[in-house]
Amino acid sequence: MFGYYIDLAWRSFRRNKALTALMVVAIGLGIGACITTLTVLHLLSGDPLPGKSATLYYPQVDPTDRHGDKPQTQMTYIDAMNLWQAHKADRQAIVVSANVKVFGPQPGAQPMGLSTVATTSDFFPMFDVPFAYGGPWSAADGAAKARVAVISSTLNDKLFAGGNSIGKNIRLQDWDFRVVGVLDHWRPTPRFYDLFGGGAFAAGDDVLIPFTTSRDLASLGIQGNGLDCWGQLTDEVHLENQPCLWLQYWVQLDSPAKAAAYRDYLVNYSEQQKALGRYHYLDKPRVDLPSLLQWLDFNQVVPSDVRLQTWVAFGFLFVCLLNTVGLLLAKFLRRAPEVGVRRALGASRRTVFAQFLVEAGGVGLAGGIVGLLLALLGLWAVRHTPSDYAGLAHLDAGMFLVTFVLAIVASLLAGLLPAWRACQVAPALQLKSN
Repeated sequence: MFGYYIDLAWRSFRRNKALTALMVVAIGLGIGACITTLTVLHLLSGDPLPGKSATLYYPQVDPTDRHGDKPQTQMTYIDAMNLWQAHKADRQAIVVSANVKVFGPQPGAQPMGLSTVATTSDFFPMFDVPFAYGGPWSAADGAAKARVAVISSTLNDKLFAGGNSIGKNIRLQDWDFRVVGVLDHWRPTPRFYDLFGGGAFAAGDDVLIPFTTSRDLASLGIQGNGLDCWGQLTDEVHLENQPCLWLQYWVQLDSPAKAAAYRDYLVNYSEQQKALGRYHYLDKPRVDLPSLLQWLDFNQVVPSDVRLQTWVAFGFLFVCLLNTVGLLLAKFLRRAPEVGVRRALGASRRTVFAQFLVEAGGVGLAGGIVGLLLALLGLWAVRHTPSDYAGLAHLDAGMFLVTFVLAIVASLLAGLLPAWRACQVAPALQLKSN
């Protein structure tokens, strides 16, 4: 029976080519706009570490006397080192990044300004960082302030033709660093671990070095792009004892009980620091412990204009569906004599209703194909905008499936009223009029 309905729908399409084309284009325009904006929203608001994000937290403590209920978003060197050395979490990592001049091993190589992350060894297992060659430096390397580095696969391709470069040297400004690891393709979206170092959707980092080494070689200038000082600076290069917020700090806590205990620890730590004269809050410690997804939401990582564009696109789809309802209604009611004959020959209202819904679904399928092409065109246009997330705008398999599901569901919803009106035709009146 379903095949028969398809055959009837195909014949109807051929009889009313112009009307069918209008409905397909209307649905295609709405679907194209929706899928373009939905794809961008999906890419920007996705979980960067599925299955792991619930155990990752961003501790916040506030040593300043600034007003407000929320603590500061970064840490001083003293606080980050105190919390890191206390080892109260399952894992913990200090993170800061900046652009650094990097030279390849070839004589006379030209410098490249590359994003360089200074962090601690727990960074790699905490964030499930994959390796193509080698691995992260050890805790002993960090303690010894070793000049070792992990490089991205992109940089490895550029400097070493993609081969195993473990043990080879690269130069960061005036110092040689030995390569101990090469990352496999790794670019979490958004770049959650360092929102202030280059933006949530910045290109991936090319070099990672031990945090302690970066402080031993302070003239590398790795102090982040979000340096925030609230007092008089006495040394703009060595920030260890300066009243400046410039470090990001992450912990892994493998259970809710550990998270609750760590929050209590932050409160106690703040009270101790106030007793020592370092903290200046008025009534109670300003601390917080957002999870990874809460941290992204707090920082409004998804641009507000993207959300607005998505709502506008769905509004446009709604208008397109209203037009489609009117076109389907006109088309189905013009076939009242045909329906009357079918009803007189024994077809039930249910079968007539099903026939017209199949026809509406066919319009939706064709509209989905048009919408897919328009979405690909829209994403191509997004990739050519100056937005920092432009390069991410690609249609994945999930959104490909959503395109056709949304198109067919939308067309079926648009066909409900016209199909219901068509199956209410009284066969006796139609036969008498003929």
